Amino acid sequence: MLTVLQRSRALRSGAVLLAAVVLVGFAHVPILREIGSFLVVEDALQPAAAIVVLGGQPPFREMEAARLFTQHWAPKVMVIRGAAWEEQQTLWKLGISSKEAWEISREVLLRLGVPASDVIVPEGRAEGTLEELQLAFKTIGSERKPIILVSSKYHTRRVRLTWSYVTHGQATAIVRGAENDPFDPLHWWSQRRFALSVVREYLGILHVYAGFPIAARSGVQTSEVRSRKSDARNREAQE
Repeated sequence: MLTVLQRSRALRSGAVLLAAVVLVGFAHVPILREIGSFLVVEDALQPAAAIVVLGGQPPFREMEAARLFTQHWAPKVMVIRGAAWEEQQTLWKLGISSKEAWEISREVLLRLGVPASDVIVPEGRAEGTLEELQLAFKTIGSERKPIILVSSKYHTRRVRLTWSYVTHGQATAIVRGAENDPFDPLHWWSQRRFALSVVREYLGILHVYAGFPIAARSGVQTSEVRSRKSDARNREAQE
């Protein structure tokens, strides 16, 4: 069994190898297309216990979740709070209140016809995909019905791998990419944002196979966040 240090070294070695493969691939368009296409997976739809919107790239993921909800594939949609980093915490300390990503996600769902009573926002916060899926699994549990996991197209393979890691096969997931996501696996290298996303996804996949040796940092607790946001709003109201 590999130690955390050995896994970290393996991850770094894999990252170097990945960089070499990508650089070589830029001279061969077919290789680049395979690199992009490998990241995209999609499962057939079936009735599910809930739809989970993975954080990032609003409003496309939320639009897909709302579409699946209105087609009655699941009775609930889950949105997960992201970690509150030092930048956000400092803004709260300065009395500046701004919407968090999960609040924007929830608003998009409501605008697209998902009733507020059917939007689940569990307690707790998640730094990344691993923590999001851990929290989703903890909230929903190993029900007989699967859950639908909605993300960007380039993120779908890592979502599937991470769900398998989290649940050890105890629960089934239906992975779906957002229909309106502009990512094109056949031309991803032509836009910097997608090129960076592809590299990040492969690093993320290496992290899954390495057993997640890099631990997540802890964001502030939900109750503390609410208190700070409330203080910020009160200051705004007094000004």
